[in-house]
Amino acid sequence: MQVLKLAYLCSIVFSTSIAASPILPSRAISPTLCTDFVRYTQYSSAVYQPYCPRPLGNTLVQFFAEGSTHAFVARDDTRQELVVSFRGSFSLADAVTDIDVFLVPYVSLGISKSFNVHSGFLAAYNHVADPVLAVVKAQVSKFPKYTVVVTGHSLGGSLAALGATSLKIALPKVTIMLYTFGQPRTGDKEFAAFMESTLGVDNIFRAVHTFDGVPTIIPQILGYEHHGTEYWQFKDPGLFTSPATTVTKCIGKEDPACSDSIFSTGINLAHLFYFGQGAYASFFTDKMELTAQQ
Repeated sequence: MQVLKLAYLCSIVFSTSIAASPILPSRAISPTLCTDFVRYTQYSSAVYQPYCPRPLGNTLVQFFAEGSTHAFVARDDTRQELVVSFRGSFSLADAVTDIDVFLVPYVSLGISKSFNVHSGFLAAYNHVADPVLAVVKAQVSKFPKYTVVVTGHSLGGSLAALGATSLKIALPKVTIMLYTFGQPRTGDKEFAAFMESTLGVDNIFRAVHTFDGVPTIIPQILGYEHHGTEYWQFKDPGLFTSPATTVTKCIGKEDPACSDSIFSTGINLAHLFYFGQGAYASFFTDKMELTAQQ
């Protein structure tokens, strides 16, 4: 039922739009990729929740809470995936992390590189880097054919970017994919290039929702540059519009025709919703169980 629901969200209107125009807009995404975006947005939302026993109805392998950094590893045996999800900004401590914008060398899990990343994001990731790697390694040894998907929203997106890169260095033979939502710039252009070469640019999906101001809140003038590949949902779908046709695959790291064209207003309403999913804590609904039952 979960798979059918995800497909419905992204493709039920797709047939209507195809009837009107058999050609997709240039660089529009497929309904399948749209379904993936919905799925990993739900995982990114799940890690915000105060009670999270079965992410999307799957096995919660381990939950991590070190300092203000929260994350989990979940296992989907149907899709043969291990999902690592990092929580975004939630507390005052997270806000302090967000504003610690100095660029520092990327040192994590034995990695010491000449490129630089956001000091606060790196410190937050390093709180859980070792235990996350240990759990993922243990799961990969038991399930060697599984893909590892790393995801996160906002601050969690930057932690996911650091995490996916570190995991790929430690587990070079494992397929690792990265999905982020509303991710701010995380490092300099050398880091962006290293990320793309390490993970493979086709394994990186950086989604931006309409006028979300967080992805551009840290300006390039400070030495930052986004990694590819951006997928910009340039407008919200209407009643008779397929969500997949409102998302464009951008070109390069900082495509001026995509979200870079929008003046940053910081955290706004667009930042809180991605692909129809709320990216925040809900204290009234067990989103894990609700998602599993739908």
